[in-house]
Amino acid sequence: MTNNDNAVVVATFVLYFVVMLIIGYAAWKRSSDFSDYALGGRSLGPFATAISAGASEMSGWLMVAMPGAAYLSGLSAFWIAAGLLAGSLLNWLLVAQRLRVYSFVANDALTIPEFLAERFQRHTGGLRLVASIFIIVFYLFYTSSGLVAGGKLLNTVFGMNYELAVVVGLLAIVSYTFFGGYLAVSWTDVLQGIMMLLALVAVPVAAVMELGGVTASLESVRETSPMLLRWFTDAASGETLGWIVVASSLAWGLGYFGQPHSLARFAGIDDHRHIPRARLLSVSWTGIGLACALAIGVLGHGFFPAGLDDQERIFMFMVDILFNPVVAGVLLTAILAAVMSTADSQLLICSSTIADDLYKAMFRQHASQRELLRVGRLAVLGVSVIALLLALAPDSNVLGLVSYAWAGFGASFGPTLLLALYWKRMNQWGALAGIIVGGVTVIVWSALHGGLFDLYEILPGFLFSLIAIVVVSLATAAPHDAVTRQFETMEAELVRPEPVAFR
Repeated sequence: MTNNDNAVVVATFVLYFVVMLIIGYAAWKRSSDFSDYALGGRSLGPFATAISAGASEMSGWLMVAMPGAAYLSGLSAFWIAAGLLAGSLLNWLLVAQRLRVYSFVANDALTIPEFLAERFQRHTGGLRLVASIFIIVFYLFYTSSGLVAGGKLLNTVFGMNYELAVVVGLLAIVSYTFFGGYLAVSWTDVLQGIMMLLALVAVPVAAVMELGGVTASLESVRETSPMLLRWFTDAASGETLGWIVVASSLAWGLGYFGQPHSLARFAGIDDHRHIPRARLLSVSWTGIGLACALAIGVLGHGFFPAGLDDQERIFMFMVDILFNPVVAGVLLTAILAAVMSTADSQLLICSSTIADDLYKAMFRQHASQRELLRVGRLAVLGVSVIALLLALAPDSNVLGLVSYAWAGFGASFGPTLLLALYWKRMNQWGALAGIIVGGVTVIVWSALHGGLFDLYEILPGFLFSLIAIVVVSLATAAPHDAVTRQFETMEAELVRPEPVAFR
């Protein structure tokens, strides 16, 4: 880019940051207590819930890692997208309504650890503490992946030093999350989600037009390598996909059931009866975004047939050559929006967990709402610093960081939450076993290689977690009567014709 082009892009970025800060300030004025800060008072409508859920789930990896995977491996990357789309749909169908209703009935629980503690009426701290530790550990890796994506963007566009670029991206995210909490995160995610979708659609459409139409585009890609257009062949290695690769790719969908930042959107919607409308919007957004991300990676070979040193920058390079500086500035800002839309949600969940599930539950049970607000905001800063340290290595791989954290959450909390919402016989010991077994399996499995250990760690982690929950729950005492009655109350609330009250 020329200096004038850079000035246009910089101006676009600055304008975007100003808008984010304005939204953060408006949310700060609306956040009067910790419930507002952590879950927005359960007041978000279906449109905002749907778009913010999609944006926070997909993050920068949809515009960085997914096109990069498709550029490297061709259409064989489709199986990851297929697993994710199926997982998103099933999560909305199986979890959304029940979690909205059950979390409110369970003493208006604001976080996943608090919901589990209230669901089994275990207030001694063990279950809540273990759940909180796993959330914080895996979120450190997840948040750092977003910072890596943002660093690569600013480094590619402006030639900014990578370490400085990561710091700048982090400061932008922290600025509005620190003050505005859940409402700031959700409102900004709506704008960011719209920007992401427009950018993801615009780039492949422009690429096809530039290459002379659909047929000419496919021929251009085929000339680079016919294997790029094969569903069961990895274009990078030329090898046919085995069952381990396909199963691992589809298993990405299991991760949805345990992502706290996604689950928070379900709990924060204003009325559980609005879930079907939100589901249609969110799953449609996800499907279009995934299809376009795949197309960007594959079509990229028509413009860069010789390959790239870092395939995760393919979206940025294509924007640079296909659009004028004004449009390019907007589209590149969409990548930053994608990064921020997930990193802000992750920081908020971490800070809420630290304030509510650690500080209040373990040390200050009678802490005031104002005190919890202060602790939550300080926690945002603390988590940000640690995530920054993890992201500072310039050779960090976005997909690698995301896949590890995604598996950790999916295996630790997915089976636990599903059975907590559906199985009356489950008890606190089963929940504890599920979280520990799922999380530890992911950590150990990811460190091993060869043969069956090449299977994506979320699959064995999810399976072993399910087994642990069932075996331990049946081997220990059944939940006492109060827990059973509360579960029955949850079931009754779910089918009531009138909306579930909040606040």
